[in-house]
Amino acid sequence: MYNSNIILQIQATYNQFTKAEKKVADYVLQNKLKVLYMSITDLADACKVGDTSVYRFCRTLKLQGYQEFKMKLSLAIADSEPTEYAGDEDDQSMAHKVMNLHMNTIKESYMMLDYKKLNKIVTMIENAKRVFFFGIGDSLLTAEAARNKFLRITNKVSCITDPHIQSMMASLTTEEDLIIIISYSGATKDNIHVAREAKKAGAKIGCITHFKKSPLTIYSDVTLLCGSDESPLDGGSLSSKIGQLYLIDLMFQEYYTRNYNVCKQNNRKTSKAVVEKLF
Repeated sequence: MYNSNIILQIQATYNQFTKAEKKVADYVLQNKLKVLYMSITDLADACKVGDTSVYRFCRTLKLQGYQEFKMKLSLAIADSEPTEYAGDEDDQSMAHKVMNLHMNTIKESYMMLDYKKLNKIVTMIENAKRVFFFGIGDSLLTAEAARNKFLRITNKVSCITDPHIQSMMASLTTEEDLIIIISYSGATKDNIHVAREAKKAGAKIGCITHFKKSPLTIYSDVTLLCGSDESPLDGGSLSSKIGQLYLIDLMFQEYYTRNYNVCKQNNRKTSKAVVEKLF
């Protein structure tokens, strides 16, 4: 599927593109590396076209969609440039590089943090009757970690792992419920479907994502942005999870501070409930 060079494919297909698609092609050819870290909405805005024009551009290239396009672009760039992690680095240099990568992720997440939005989503958690953490793939691991953390201090949180059951649950939510969707790209079809169903049902929606503009943020009542640039070949990287978990921890700490007495009591109860399971 990914054995052809997408750059050469764009050049060979150029005359078949519409006027709007040629704008996308021109931008991609001139900004290949930059495009790797852009959402479909970011690319559309940069080209001054609609999201559908970017999607049609991908379809003209006989691709399933934007994510497959970014995967092929990433492979084409990787074939033409040296990899980020050179094989001649010693262990200490590698350890230092990875440490800086993760520290920069937290710094980026901190710099992008909007305290008004953080307070808003914590208020939404306080007011909600039920809180669901949803994610797909690697982001599901973050959603489960968020559920596990909040479950120590409140019994109204849950995490459903199956995408079909997520959609079913979303359709049964009400205006008293809150769904927090975690997605680095904000463009995963399952997440968008859940958000659409929840919005129709009247539920509140929050999301943690990297891109300010994406198909997911259209449905979100409040969006928190996590740091870490991730190319398609880095999908599911630890850095992106660290940025997401940093925001989860901020939400937890703010909620705990606001509801200190109840949270302290519940934290003692849940800790005592498992103490006998430890040697």
